[in-house]
Amino acid sequence: MTFKAIVLDDQAIRRALTRIAHEIIERNKGIEDCVLIGIKTRGIYIAQRLAEKIEQIEGNKIPVGEVDITLYRDDLSKKTENQEPLFKGSDVPVDVTNQKVILVDDVLFTGRTVRAGMDALMDLGRPAQIQLAVLVDRGHRELPIRADFVGKSIPTSSSEKIVVELTEVDQVEQVTIHER
Repeated sequence: MTFKAIVLDDQAIRRALTRIAHEIIERNKGIEDCVLIGIKTRGIYIAQRLAEKIEQIEGNKIPVGEVDITLYRDDLSKKTENQEPLFKGSDVPVDVTNQKVILVDDVLFTGRTVRAGMDALMDLGRPAQIQLAVLVDRGHRELPIRADFVGKSIPTSSSEKIVVELTEVDQVEQVTIHER
């Protein structure tokens, strides 16, 4: 992969997440009966950051959980021919039944990861509603999935790759675009 550009720096990421937090509060008329669920790995950290921003704005905590989609992927047989899948487990501190669940991920691309996340959620209960928040929407959908909250839309070609790096995982904070 060849580096092309930084599309979001640490300040731009912070601003995007602040805006998303405000939009979540506005759309749901507060945070009552809402829960944030991050898709492993980077979606969890984005969900935690959104929860902190929402608490600063609203003065109340919003429950945060995490879901591992490993066993729900539709490409599991391709990825695991030579090895067993590494399932890290989900951790959702509240019953999602009748809750407004905001599913959180770093990049929305084909929609397959989000579909797997919704399948994993449905095994935990029956949410009243599932909303989707992503830091980056890069297009190229293969499934009819659309984000409710988007930090930044970055139209890409199929030969490009978006890389989200967060301090908690990568020790750097940026979103970059690379050419394959």
